[in-house]
Amino acid sequence: MAPECDPIQALIAQRGTVSFRDFMELALYHPRHGYYGAGRAALGRGGDYFTSVSVGPVFGELLGTQFREMWERLERPGVFTIVEQGAHDGAFAADVLRWTRAEAPDFFAALRYEIVEGLEVLRRRQRERLEQFADKVKWRTGVEELPRFTGVHFSNELVDAFPIHAVCFREGEWRERYVTAALEWTDRPVENAALMEQLQDLPRIEGYTTEVNLDALQWARALAGKIERGWVLTVDYGFPRERYYAPERRHGTLRCYAGHKTGMDPLMRPGQCDLTAHVEFTSLAGAFLRGGMELAGYTDQHHFLTGLVSSACAGRAPTAQQARGLKTLLHPEMLGTSFQVLAASRGASVAGLAGFQFARDPGRELGLT
Repeated sequence: MAPECDPIQALIAQRGTVSFRDFMELALYHPRHGYYGAGRAALGRGGDYFTSVSVGPVFGELLGTQFREMWERLERPGVFTIVEQGAHDGAFAADVLRWTRAEAPDFFAALRYEIVEGLEVLRRRQRERLEQFADKVKWRTGVEELPRFTGVHFSNELVDAFPIHAVCFREGEWRERYVTAALEWTDRPVENAALMEQLQDLPRIEGYTTEVNLDALQWARALAGKIERGWVLTVDYGFPRERYYAPERRHGTLRCYAGHKTGMDPLMRPGQCDLTAHVEFTSLAGAFLRGGMELAGYTDQHHFLTGLVSSACAGRAPTAQQARGLKTLLHPEMLGTSFQVLAASRGASVAGLAGFQFARDPGRELGLT
């Protein structure tokens, strides 16, 4: 066992065998030994993976145009709050705030920016990057700290990093996957009623292995209760439920990432690499609906950003820098079709946002019609 793996292994030994959900939480978010908690996550060419934000400022600039349109749809309230969760080092917030200050000063005057961040190491980085906007930005450690607000909650690659329950179908029953102190798998019959409910219509194929993200459903219901008027807009890689749990996807979507390489064994380097699973968007959308929101849009990133470009750049061509960034953001073999964009709303229009002008009916696409 490599020395860098010892801290997480020791924590499991103290607790005894733990569910994979708890293992993933330790490996990612432990404040001293976790991949995110200890500040090891690195984005961009020299890091472990790319995000739309690391491509350059064009992503934040285009989302800024979408946020401004949302403000206008609400008839320009005197205070419009953007809540970002999963802000990493604050680069997206900086891109949005810089663009808004320069291109939409009336919107900037009404804008309040809040970042939900539970990890102190990331809050420090965000404060450093956003120092020039100190009068605009406030931090919260969790969704529960948010007051009800008018505006938009935005996240990019947040939900895929929520700890998931790993399950498999063996010998005629569903079993939950656990991790021993020796960092080995062991399976037990499912005892969690909420987890079992999510498994009812899944393929009952011997050896079929997959994931269920109960944390995402709890998050969505809690977040829905914070929206007075406005939207939730979340971007991530994933599928509707029917495609996510297709019989041919029998090994699930759980992966680990390091140095731009992906691996299948999430137990191999706990705390040293990213752990992630794709988002099952149908159940996530359903959780927002049960929280009293309406489905406002669902499409892939290519079509979403194309809609924003067609509105924001009407009558003028993108700059050379923007064009380079858009090539990566829109390309179907890069980020364009891998990422999906989901929107839910309360007290706001559910149709016609620029980013969804080329989208299909969201209820039908998600199997919720």
